[in-house]
Amino acid sequence: MSSKQRAKWRNPFWAMGNNPQPFSAVSVAKHSRTRDAVEVNGVCPYCAVGCAQKIFVKEGKIINIEGDERSPINEGTLCPKGANTFQLTMTPNRQRKALYRAPYSDRWETVSLDWAMERIAQRVVETREVDYREHDDEGNVLNHTTAMAHLGGATLDNEENYLIKKLFSNLGMISIENQARI
Repeated sequence: MSSKQRAKWRNPFWAMGNNPQPFSAVSVAKHSRTRDAVEVNGVCPYCAVGCAQKIFVKEGKIINIEGDERSPINEGTLCPKGANTFQLTMTPNRQRKALYRAPYSDRWETVSLDWAMERIAQRVVETREVDYREHDDEGNVLNHTTAMAHLGGATLDNEENYLIKKLFSNLGMISIENQARI
C-alpha cells in the first residue's frame, strides 16, 4: 500500500468519487436547537449557592436552560433541582392564575391578581392589628407583632430575601426566616 493510500484510510472524511464527504444532505442540515438563540446569563433559582445558568431564548420563548461552564461556582454543572429549571419554567401544568379558597369551602375559585393582592393586604393589616404592641409593660419600645411569621423558600435569592426582611421588619414581624432546601 502506498503512503497516499495509507493517508486516505487514516482520514475519516476521505472522498469517494465525486462525493467530497460521506454525509447525507439530511446530516449536513442538522444543527443544535440552540443555534440562532440569544444566550442570557442567569442564576439558578433554588438554593443560595448561586450556580450560573445559560438561558437560551428564541423568538421570545425560552428553549433551553443549562449550567454555565464559565462559572467558578458550578463550572457548568447543576444539581437535580437546578437541572430541572427549564421544566419548572415551561411546564404546561404551572399555575398561571390566582386561586382563592374561601373559609370552609371545598373548592378553589379563580380570582383576579388585583383582587388577590388586595385581599392579602387586608388580611395582613387585620392580623397585624390583633397582636401589635408598641411598648412592653415597662414602657420599652417593641413595635412588633407575634401573630405573623415569614418562611422563605428555595426560589428566593439574596436580593429578594433582603427586601422581604426590610418589608416585614417594618410591619413589626419578628419571625422572619429562610430555608433554602424546603
